[in-house]
Amino acid sequence: LTVSAKVNGLGHIGFYVKDLELMKEFYGNFMGMTLTKVGPLGAFFSADPETCDHEIALINGRTSLDGPELIQQISMRVDTLDDLRDFKKRINEHGYTLERIVTHASAIGCYFKDPENNTTEVFWLTGHTSWAQIGIPIDIDQSDEAVMAEVQRSWEAVQNVEMGKPTSPETQEAIRALRDAAVASR
Repeated sequence: LTVSAKVNGLGHIGFYVKDLELMKEFYGNFMGMTLTKVGPLGAFFSADPETCDHEIALINGRTSLDGPELIQQISMRVDTLDDLRDFKKRINEHGYTLERIVTHASAIGCYFKDPENNTTEVFWLTGHTSWAQIGIPIDIDQSDEAVMAEVQRSWEAVQNVEMGKPTSPETQEAIRALRDAAVASR
């Protein structure tokens, strides 16, 4: 059996932009990335230029902010729960649309719209492994212990889901119950 090459993480996301300067400001100053390449085509950014020359490619050419949707989402990892809290605060300060903050058991994701209406996620890895598609609303402004207790409840509901396998009806019902309880408590 020959072992094939495999991906080891996010390489980059490329998308068309309408206002290159606005988007450079967003990825450079707001997201804290390093501009690594710039030219007539657009601009490239990296969170860690020593190991990856770019993860985001902004390409000139989007003619309208009204559809078609040119990207599903851009997801970028942060180091700590406090970093995630800082992003939430700054998202609100900048007037970006905060869509949702959810626990995926393996991560907590904060979803919002960038200046050109692309869905962006900043996420923090919780330390759990989860192969289930789960997104339970969570309040990250509560104590670390309370946040982790909610993450733990979500993880316990999905810990038996195997990689690449569908979620059982029982686990789907447990996820629904967690989501309903979270929504009711907010």
